[in-house]
Amino acid sequence: MENILVPIFICVVLPVAVVFIVGRAKQNETNRKTEVMLRAIEAGVQLDPSIFASDAPRKKSLKEDMVDKLTGACITGLMGFGFLTIYVIKQIFPGSIHFAFSGILPFAGVVMLAVGIGLFISYQAGKKLLAKELEAEEKELK
Repeated sequence: MENILVPIFICVVLPVAVVFIVGRAKQNETNRKTEVMLRAIEAGVQLDPSIFASDAPRKKSLKEDMVDKLTGACITGLMGFGFLTIYVIKQIFPGSIHFAFSGILPFAGVVMLAVGIGLFISYQAGKKLLAKELEAEEKELK
């Protein structure tokens, strides 16, 4: 029973809880700002309309986006390589590593390695295609 409940908790309940908590925190923040605005309007006080503007996410530059893609490629690729390495060590030395999810190691390793390679290819293609835009953005920042 424990072999079924732990993966379900990790794969289903935990992500749902994280999304719920993050959404609830944003909703709470918006409700507090709305309450302040309503009280200020009732009192006749002029407020700066940019109070809600601070919540707008700033747009990432092309360079930041490319670095994020490269970082994701490195992380997922190395995790996939690590999973496959652990699987190979476990096959060579059967008594060396013991844990519950050893059956999914080759699948998880191949999938993560493929995602990492795909992100790296996407990074390289984007770097070539957006070379002029990246150069212009670099000049604009200086």
